[in-house]
Amino acid sequence: MDFSYGGNRSGSGDEQKASNNRKGKKHHHRHTTYQIQLLEGLFKECPHPDDNQQLQLSRDLGLEPKQIKFWFQNKRAQTKAESERADNCSLRLENEKIRCDNLAICEAIKNVICPACGGPPFGEEERKLNLQKLKMENSLVKQEYERLSQIIADSLGKSVWQIQSLSRSMDLQALQAEVQWMLGGSSLDLDFGNSSNSFVQCPLNGIEEMQKSLMFEKAVDAMGELTRLLRVNEPLWVKSPVDGRYVLHRDSYDKLFPKLNHFRSSTARIESSKDSGLVAMSAIHLIEMFMDSNKWVDLFPTTVTKAWTIEVIDTRMLGEQASALQLMYEQMHIFSPLVSPREFYFLRYCKEVEPGTWVMVDMSYDWSREDSPLQSWRLPSGCMVQDKSNGCSEVTWVEHVEVDDKSKTHRLYRDLVWGSLAYGAQRWIITLQRMSERLAYSSAGTRPPSHELGVIDMPEGRRSIMNLSHRMVRNFWAMLNMSGKMDFPHWSELNNSGVRVSVCLSDGPGQPSGMVFSAASSLWLPLSREALFNFFRDEKSRSQWDVLSDGNPVHEIANISCGTHPGNCISIIQSFAPKDSNMLVLQESCIDPLGSLMVYAPIDFPAIKSAISGEDSTNIPILPSGFIISSDGRCPDKGTGGASTSTGRKTRYGGSLLTVAFQILECTHSKQMNMDSVTTVNTLVSSSIQKIKAALDCSSVDP
Repeated sequence: MDFSYGGNRSGSGDEQKASNNRKGKKHHHRHTTYQIQLLEGLFKECPHPDDNQQLQLSRDLGLEPKQIKFWFQNKRAQTKAESERADNCSLRLENEKIRCDNLAICEAIKNVICPACGGPPFGEEERKLNLQKLKMENSLVKQEYERLSQIIADSLGKSVWQIQSLSRSMDLQALQAEVQWMLGGSSLDLDFGNSSNSFVQCPLNGIEEMQKSLMFEKAVDAMGELTRLLRVNEPLWVKSPVDGRYVLHRDSYDKLFPKLNHFRSSTARIESSKDSGLVAMSAIHLIEMFMDSNKWVDLFPTTVTKAWTIEVIDTRMLGEQASALQLMYEQMHIFSPLVSPREFYFLRYCKEVEPGTWVMVDMSYDWSREDSPLQSWRLPSGCMVQDKSNGCSEVTWVEHVEVDDKSKTHRLYRDLVWGSLAYGAQRWIITLQRMSERLAYSSAGTRPPSHELGVIDMPEGRRSIMNLSHRMVRNFWAMLNMSGKMDFPHWSELNNSGVRVSVCLSDGPGQPSGMVFSAASSLWLPLSREALFNFFRDEKSRSQWDVLSDGNPVHEIANISCGTHPGNCISIIQSFAPKDSNMLVLQESCIDPLGSLMVYAPIDFPAIKSAISGEDSTNIPILPSGFIISSDGRCPDKGTGGASTSTGRKTRYGGSLLTVAFQILECTHSKQMNMDSVTTVNTLVSSSIQKIKAALDCSSVDP
């Protein structure tokens, strides 16, 4: 670009310089102003002159090339700053206008009227009352649904899920006529068609159609991802060199299913695991229990402490495949108060992908209305259930979560939790196998041997005792959460955690009435899990640690088997203490490859007698205590193989974690805490642990 400008240019550049030098100071100042005006005019035409253009300007204006270069740089920066200031001013004006509009809208909302009746809007108090009323109505509808489902099951001998599956191959009108005939002509309205709701459902709790569509879309995507994870091993899954379990190969997974991390914290981590096993239950029966929140808790009592269905989103027949989608809440907790519980609001989507093959996928969903954020997020996880010809099912499980619980997990259990042994797929499979075996034993038609009580061999009595014991185990596990706990760190050594105490008012059905004081402590012992389990089950050693026996010998007067392993059983124990002749102890013990437990509770003779005679045991109050034994999550030293000595003592590279928990009852409804009871239960746990360590010759444990 040729820079041309007005003025006398008849002389050469050298002549112009000489003329400029001959001018006085006043004329020189005027010429500098002229130069600036000239440069500003040239800047409008070309704000970025190249080197040749800058050299030409320096000759024409009598300035150094650097002066020309820096002037243009400064001018560009000045122009940019002025432009930004103008933009900021415009944005501030626009922001102020939006703020004024927002205030006007808020004022208008305050004065809005109900279009239906013309009255004022509901206040916060009325809104809460209406919400409470809707929740009560929803609860009544759910109860009615369960009642009708039970009527159908009792009349047809088939569950609702089985009826839905059968409806694909039967004439729907004929099926409805059969149901009505079986019910004696009652006017029960059932819908087995291809509508969007083939179950009797409760009304929606404020979930709009658009949100339902979004939920369904997310569930379908999660189903596709989980199906891929279930059916493919390498390169998505690799075997851990430590223990041979399957874990996700992160690079391969991220390439196939890229997604952002849910937690931004540097302490967050990903847990992944995969396992499979044979379960003694049909696929349709398993899926039916999975989709019922109450049965879900019963099926995994040592893992799931709370669960409920927030909303049934969709239950339909999609072509030839049955499916169901629901929004659920779940709280999981294991082992000890030292392990933080995990909570999920999640979508559960179940679908029959092939005849006799079902896939159930869980994925977290932002539904929490609480102020405190959850510390765990479930990525697409779940299982595939395939029917086998012998009435069993092959179950393949995938667990994939993102968690941020480092600060809430005690160092004793950190290896176990971080190694995916606490909440991993293997635990789901093993627990499912054990509970399905327990259910099979509870409904077995074989006649067990008679015992001293004389009537334990009645099938109804056996089921009643097993239900009572199952409730005992559930209550014990729920107690371990210990929300609002109090710590007593003064009783704390290198290999234990001190005592933790929780206080709650108990007045529910099947619960003892009064203030319940719970205390628990966990510690590491250099013994194998089997050695610890056998020690607690041995009648001869019970007097060394059991406060209920008061140092007296005990005798097992009845036994109900709950599985093939002799340690999986329910026992009724009697102490030879003369003052407790009317008091028995109900106890359940079980062991599996991941650990073991023993839970027991005192119960009077009339209550036991009514239960084993087949009466309903739901309202029998029970206050459990017990022990939980698990591995420490550490790999044994390869040089020693983690071998046990003849006494069961493990090497320093391996051991077990023991949780001891007791409860006592103060028969008062006062909400004031009695510190004497707190001290008593604290002392009870600490002294019991000292007795256990002394009996096991572990009073001084090496670090």
